Amino acid sequence: MNMNQWIESVLRSKNKIAIPLMTHPGIELREEKILSAVKHGEIHFQAIKALQEKFNPAVSVSNIMMDLTVEAEAFGSKIKFSETEVPSVIGRIVHDQESIEKLQVPKISDGRLPEYLKAAQLASQNITDRPVFAGCIGPFSLAGRLFDLSEIMTELYINPESIKILLRKCCELLLPYVKKFKELGADGIIMAEPAAGLLSAEMCDEFSSVFIKPIVEEVQDENFLFVLHNCGNNGHATQSMLSTGAKALHLGNKINIVAVLNEVPENILIMGNLDPVGIFKLSTSEQVYEKTINLLNETATNKNFIISTGCDTPPGVPLKNVEAFFNAVKDYNKKQKMAESAK
Repeated sequence: MNMNQWIESVLRSKNKIAIPLMTHPGIELREEKILSAVKHGEIHFQAIKALQEKFNPAVSVSNIMMDLTVEAEAFGSKIKFSETEVPSVIGRIVHDQESIEKLQVPKISDGRLPEYLKAAQLASQNITDRPVFAGCIGPFSLAGRLFDLSEIMTELYINPESIKILLRKCCELLLPYVKKFKELGADGIIMAEPAAGLLSAEMCDEFSSVFIKPIVEEVQDENFLFVLHNCGNNGHATQSMLSTGAKALHLGNKINIVAVLNEVPENILIMGNLDPVGIFKLSTSEQVYEKTINLLNETATNKNFIISTGCDTPPGVPLKNVEAFFNAVKDYNKKQKMAESAK
């Protein structure tokens, strides 16, 4: 699919499209366990397919379970698995420059990486009427899982060069991983870099964006869109995110999305930013509907806005809330069309 043409179609459309990050409702629709989905690409794909069939979202989001342990596991991190909760990293595997220098960069055939590639490939082969996006972690967020996030924030000041060595090793895995998604037919990648939101604007440039930019330059073209996600950005890191060259930014619920839309070029897609927990999981369906309509009204004049969740929805989101979200988008578009016809 020509993604430059797809972006243009989004910018020209009178309708708002929705691209929520939500694989867990699909897992529950399939009556599967999280453990099965994160370990088996076929089950992961079936969860994506189930969402497509029930809710018909504008884009098929393959791999966006926000399982930010996959790449760390390939490096050798221990992972805690559960049938009902998302996986998490246990402990750290590097702690100083010497251990970083000894760290071996894994292959994309290691760990569970092939299962996530399989999920994306199956989605690309079977869902052909809309773009299919894969997903991966960002370099600083990955480094934080290998080094320990709290420890890495201290190490940035004590020995920043050691962290840059680690970041380069992270990118040695991430670049071929993203390229493989592209080769297997994905139309884009959503790179999750939430830990970079903890950095100042200047440090975000130095320890995140400068490492992401070469990946963007290598893979993004007319047939492949790079979406950079940073739910930790409260507004301070937006320009740094833009400096990567990504043609789309995905933002979390803490940020003022209208302010961002006024800040970025009109040809850059902005996606976000309904609270995945506070709204989707903990609110009533009526509240989800209302919050969705309100955000669409606030961004009505912004052609480059795509409504989404602020991050991946967690396990246990009521399906009626997901349905309320999509119904709100449909009703909003219907009302806009009627208003346009009445002119």
